[in-house]
Amino acid sequence: MDQVVRDAVAAIELRDWELLKGLLHPYLHWTEGGVTIRGRTKVLTHLMGAPPSGPPDSYELRDGQIYRWTTGN
Repeated sequence: MDQVVRDAVAAIELRDWELLKGLLHPYLHWTEGGVTIRGRTKVLTHLMGAPPSGPPDSYELRDGQIYRWTTGN
């Protein structure tokens, strides 16, 4: 797993939204349980109201930031 993803998981667990924001691509595709949320702002809003989910099943990086995040839960 890439360091940026490990850092993102840690930021989610710590609820450090400012740190997480810098790790996420503006056009992020975040998929949990088959539902996809698009856009960094929408994903951050979603995560603020959700329990930490742990590391992704798969991910894609673009420009050093997380562009796709997929988890089955």
